Amino acid sequence: MAENPTFEMEEGAVPPAKENGAIQPQLDAEAPPLPPPAEEPAGDALTSELLYTVDDVPPWYMCIFLGLQHYLTMVGATITIPFILTPLMCIDDNDPARGKLVSTIIFVSGIVTLLQSTVGVRLPIIQGGTFSFLVPTIAILTTTFEACHEIPLANMTSGEREEVWQERMREIQGAIAVSAVFQVLVGFTGIIGLLLTWITPLAIAPTVALVGLSLFEVAADKASLHWGISFMTMALLILFSQYLRNVAVPLLSYSKEKGVSTTPVYIFKLFPVLLAILISWGFCGILTASGVFPEGNKARTDLTTDLLSNSPWVRVPYPGQWGLPTVSVAGVFGMLAGVLASMIESVGDYYACARLAGAPPPPTHAVNRGIGIEGLGCILAGLWGTGNGTTSYSENIGAIGVTKVGSRRVVQYGALIMILVGVLGKFCALFVTIPEPVVGGVFCVMFAMISAVGLSSLQFVDLNSSRNLFVLGFSLFIGLALPKWIESNPGVIKTGDAIADQLLTVLLQTSMFVGGFLGFLLDNTVPGTAKERGLLQWRATKEGGDSDAVAHTYDFPFGMGVVRKTKWMKYIPLSPTFTGFLRKR
Repeated sequence: MAENPTFEMEEGAVPPAKENGAIQPQLDAEAPPLPPPAEEPAGDALTSELLYTVDDVPPWYMCIFLGLQHYLTMVGATITIPFILTPLMCIDDNDPARGKLVSTIIFVSGIVTLLQSTVGVRLPIIQGGTFSFLVPTIAILTTTFEACHEIPLANMTSGEREEVWQERMREIQGAIAVSAVFQVLVGFTGIIGLLLTWITPLAIAPTVALVGLSLFEVAADKASLHWGISFMTMALLILFSQYLRNVAVPLLSYSKEKGVSTTPVYIFKLFPVLLAILISWGFCGILTASGVFPEGNKARTDLTTDLLSNSPWVRVPYPGQWGLPTVSVAGVFGMLAGVLASMIESVGDYYACARLAGAPPPPTHAVNRGIGIEGLGCILAGLWGTGNGTTSYSENIGAIGVTKVGSRRVVQYGALIMILVGVLGKFCALFVTIPEPVVGGVFCVMFAMISAVGLSSLQFVDLNSSRNLFVLGFSLFIGLALPKWIESNPGVIKTGDAIADQLLTVLLQTSMFVGGFLGFLLDNTVPGTAKERGLLQWRATKEGGDSDAVAHTYDFPFGMGVVRKTKWMKYIPLSPTFTGFLRKR
């Protein structure tokens, strides 16, 4: 992957100043940091505030800490998935298999993140387990297998108990891997790109906004386990990312030419999430050790010590580690609902991530590759046996908005950290000791940021138009109301076909699908002028932007000379030279 040709960072870790969205080299490393401008620079304010844009390459040591920050942001939601699944698979809380599942899902997430950020959509998006697959997974486990409380596990040998949960895992593996082939085909054949022709600001706004709004319950549930710790985490995150973001901290540095000197570093702007988590985590550790938190309190840091002690120091997850996956038609079609929901959410995530990372809106070929790589990631997750698929992580996109670091290289370092942590079992289990209220506090800030980014697409739309207000309001309201009603009334959908029931249930429980579909449908059918709908400015931004910037961000990291010389590559949906199947509207 090519380094950013516009500048090179020297040791000292001072992010370059920006003017009108362009990166300016620092003339004097010893000069004090300039005060923030009184007025916003011209251009996109989100981009102009970034310390590192998508194609920038921070120093390697900075990438390690920034990548660790991304890991800590995603690990809370990621480890929740195996913790939900293990009781359904008849795995005891103290069973070492629990730690193996956690290591496996983090290891595979690292592999898929590296693929996605390097050759997929090439945006700084973390890939990890998704709740979209939980509903069909639970349905398969509860309808195909005997309930765990009906099995005499206490009278079984360790090998027999292991076979009980591995049999369930193999069924889930097969369903995920085979259903993900559909996602690979939708992406790599360019079908998803065809739909982008009708994607408008009023379709994107509810889709992306509902990514954040629909997760309020997840954040609130974790935060409510101890509101005091959660509010402290939120306060620290807000303090660092908003109030102290322009405060530079002098750090010692050394070079042969200058010797020991101090360099101003915007540490609060770079590491607000990392600092907030570490301080809150440490505070919880002190209160746990001093006995302030009673036994069983969710803010304690010793709730998973058994997992830590039972985890091996080194263990490399591998495909087929639980045996050969099994496949059933009902399982595959049921899991297809999770695949569809995941695809819809990811397309919205791509646009949100591009906007926050200072990248042009993703072109069709990049979206095609992104969805195809996510499908490939789900196949890998099925083969390795994570018990889940992979999708784009909204919380890490929110982290970009908070930290103002949108570098692709940082996420690639984060992916390597995930792979390493997945191999080091005890190190992986250590991060599981982060209390859930701390994670909940971080989520409250991250998901709020995602919701706001979704609404920022409305800048192109005439908000004095009653037509546009109706499309937006109805899409958002039904996108929240209908999934909540479906969730509160399980089994209410009865088409006469179990697979169709499961498919519709999962899709209608997905706020991003409901709101995005309504926005997509209404904006493309209710009469309105192109100017009123914001299409003129939207097309100018999407298609009339800097073609060199689009190419630099979304081209392959290697081999572009051959791709551009090969004429038939323009017909391949994955190629950066792809011209599309349809004429531009």
